[in-house]
Amino acid sequence: MATAGLRDIVTEDEYEAVMALRRGAGREGYLGTMMSHFEDAVAAAVACPRYWSVHDGDRLVGYVMISDGIPQDVLDANDDIVGPYYLWRLLIDRRHQFKGYGGDTLDAIATYVRIRPGGDVLLTSCRGGEGSPMAFYLGDGFVKTCRIADGEEVLALDLGPGSGPNGGPG
Repeated sequence: MATAGLRDIVTEDEYEAVMALRRGAGREGYLGTMMSHFEDAVAAAVACPRYWSVHDGDRLVGYVMISDGIPQDVLDANDDIVGPYYLWRLLIDRRHQFKGYGGDTLDAIATYVRIRPGGDVLLTSCRGGEGSPMAFYLGDGFVKTCRIADGEEVLALDLGPGSGPNGGPG
């Protein structure tokens, strides 16, 4: 059974290990390269990026990046920045997909966001189409918001009181 835990990427060795992760086939249109994820975090520092490696015990299985508490004035100034808590990237290495790590990772992120100030909703966005993560997110409790940001549909996961582990009814 998959059990995903989040770890800060601290050392050069940890960074290099994460850089070796690869997206699954058909995901190229929805998920950039590992290098692009780190470049995006630097280029959009105003979006308060926070990233972790995803592990099952000692085994590296993925990478995740969120926007962690974007201030309201930043959100007000840019329609394409979504937050305050936004799931920016979720990559489970192609060798470890379809084993439950994606859902476990969402659980770990939800647990983290719930204890943050105003952490009652986790947002993400994506486009539909073949290879899209849309069905995964909707199946894990996210709902469509009718908002479009940066050309993608924004989805919301309710983390407020009474919501279950992945949002939705408890």
